[in-house]
Amino acid sequence: MSGKHVAIVGATGAVGLEFLSVLAARSFPVRSLRLLASPRSAGQRLLFRGEQVPVEVLGADSFRGIDLALFSAGGTVAKEWAPVAVRAGAVVVDNSSHFRLDAGVPLVVPEVNAGAVASHRGVIANPNCSTILLALVLWPLHRAAGLKACVVSTYQAASGAGHSAMVELRDATAAVLAGKPHPLPKALPQPIAFNVFPQVDVFRADGYTKEEDKLLLEMQKILGLPQLKVDATCVRVPVERCHSESVAVELERALGVDAARELLRAAPGVEVVDDPLAKLYPMPIVQAGRDPVAVGRLRAGRVFANGLTFWLAGDQLRKGAALNAVQIAELV
Repeated sequence: MSGKHVAIVGATGAVGLEFLSVLAARSFPVRSLRLLASPRSAGQRLLFRGEQVPVEVLGADSFRGIDLALFSAGGTVAKEWAPVAVRAGAVVVDNSSHFRLDAGVPLVVPEVNAGAVASHRGVIANPNCSTILLALVLWPLHRAAGLKACVVSTYQAASGAGHSAMVELRDATAAVLAGKPHPLPKALPQPIAFNVFPQVDVFRADGYTKEEDKLLLEMQKILGLPQLKVDATCVRVPVERCHSESVAVELERALGVDAARELLRAAPGVEVVDDPLAKLYPMPIVQAGRDPVAVGRLRAGRVFANGLTFWLAGDQLRKGAALNAVQIAELV
């Protein structure tokens, strides 16, 4: 019997559940599946390809016989347990930020830098969700005209903060619609129902957030452009699933809107939805649950000499997390 012995760490979280969906949808060759989580989730059973698979507590023997370990349980768990998995013989694809900027760990978006996988030493990092979505669109533009700078504002869904934030959005929305006071936020730093706020992750000393730094530093590493300038403002919005981004780029050489549109139509993982007069442009409600990143509202920029401005939307639980990780595993 062929196939891989696969473990999912953080199996009951939002991305962990999406791993199950993506593995099944892409017919990944899973010979056996081990679902790992914290003690509070032990005993649950999750459906995979028609079978109920029990959730086990993550422990010292969890990776015995495992070929591939998909991690989505946060940086602290990854720091402790990814080396354990590697010593047991597994290849780790980690969805946390812990390894992303490690010079010895590939940071991979398969449509952009698949070749980086070959240099792995047991761990491959999955980039930040907003970074993945943006990289898919920037890469073909960079290859055609050279990328100098990017100004991006993100509109990030509650699901980017995990399952508890999704529940918080639903519960708070229901409470407000029922005429009740807005519940105090727990999973998020501010009330999310009927509100937006410019904080995703923690603030740094320079006033930017950690999420905004990720867009800069991870994009430089993925694209191989250490001098690339990225100015980001990350915003949480009352959308359950699917991130959007407003983007303005400066290119080294002029690139017309029609030419850019054709480049993006041909780019893997990207779909162009760009007919504003027909009210067709990327929207979370359309992209949620789908694999492609949609780009539209393409127009000549008004700030940069060789500028393009556009809007994109993509499901951060799919391409922004689980799908990208499984595509990495397919490369391995």
